[in-house]
Amino acid sequence: MVRVAILVPNPPVVITAVFTFLIYISCINLYFEKHSTLIIHVEIISMRVPLSEPWISKQDKLMMMRCLNNPQLTDGPILRQFESKFSKVTKSKFAIGVSNGTQALQLSLISLGIGKGDEVIIPDLTFVATANAVIATGAKPVPVDIIPSLNISIDSIKEKISNKTKAVIPVHFAGLACNMNKLSKIAKKHNLFIVEDCAHAFGTYLDKKHVGTFGDMGCFSFYPTKNITTIEGGMIITNSKKLSKKLYSLRNHGLTKNLIQRDKNTKPWDYDIKDPGHNFRLDEIRSSLGLSQLKRFNIIRSKRIAAAKYYNKKLKNIPGINIVNLSDEKFHAYHLYIIRIKEESKNSRDELHKKLFQKGIKTTVHYKPLHMFSSFKKYNIKDSKFLESSLAFKECLSLPLFPTISQKQQDYVIKNVKKLTE
Repeated sequence: MVRVAILVPNPPVVITAVFTFLIYISCINLYFEKHSTLIIHVEIISMRVPLSEPWISKQDKLMMMRCLNNPQLTDGPILRQFESKFSKVTKSKFAIGVSNGTQALQLSLISLGIGKGDEVIIPDLTFVATANAVIATGAKPVPVDIIPSLNISIDSIKEKISNKTKAVIPVHFAGLACNMNKLSKIAKKHNLFIVEDCAHAFGTYLDKKHVGTFGDMGCFSFYPTKNITTIEGGMIITNSKKLSKKLYSLRNHGLTKNLIQRDKNTKPWDYDIKDPGHNFRLDEIRSSLGLSQLKRFNIIRSKRIAAAKYYNKKLKNIPGINIVNLSDEKFHAYHLYIIRIKEESKNSRDELHKKLFQKGIKTTVHYKPLHMFSSFKKYNIKDSKFLESSLAFKECLSLPLFPTISQKQQDYVIKNVKKLTE
């Protein structure tokens, strides 16, 4: 059978042409059914719904274009404004802009002196960047299991703490805050650093505190799918003046003075390098986009939450699925909207993904657990138990969610999910 999918963005306009085409195809089908050679299946797709879509406003574009008129295009005053505004929003003392979220994690670990011979505990269910940042320092990532909320398991952390463990990286998965109160107590007891992976969680609060302010540092990503974007970019927040100074230097080759400071000096070459660093700077153009998005972040956040709550209302009573974290709305920034496909569903998770794709609806799985990747076999983690992360990988599916998603698009997603799972 040959499947022909037709996207019809405005059905009334093309209804005559489609009707004629269907009659033509029906005639062909009749012939080939008789001769048992070929069957053509025609499916009308009335809408396409992307998984995610960045919201770049006219003001965002204007800010970026204005930035190009400035003589300093990197490590400049707009980055400083972005950092200052970000620290105010998160109520942290210091914010350090970097090139991406992975580098934010790597630089944070380096600033804490973590390296070869050390171990860092991370969740098994996370994007591979969390592990790669640990590996880049020379340390060993130690994945542990998760809980049904998809956040890291506190009990699993306790089981894996050794005399080599130096830090824990909790990932606030999909925008839901981890149990930072319990984790902070464990870290204090065992003298461990906490580097919060907040890549999903800008706009997430716990006990009226923004995530990223519970540990030693919090690391954010501004990738195009994230809650705000700089296209590529990241941010580190901390309340430690000592760590902030080290981070400012390490992101800029280890120089003791930045470009603005050197330009004010009669000897711009007069600086020192106390520790070797990296070129992890965030340029002015991307900083201008981030600054512009920050100015309307409350709108961006409220639109995401409103869309998620609409899904919650319409999907919560469907027998074939469970909504992840339905009862945790107040601690959630909804970077992702995830459902779990139950055994009684008409279609499996993979079948649902395929059939939604055929309807023009993009979905995906966040993520393949770390222990399933061949590159992690050398870390000898095969004996660890990953029951929850393995189950999540089998059942979970992320539905389309972004600030500008329309109710019409959501209704189309909801209708098809219901039809395919009930």
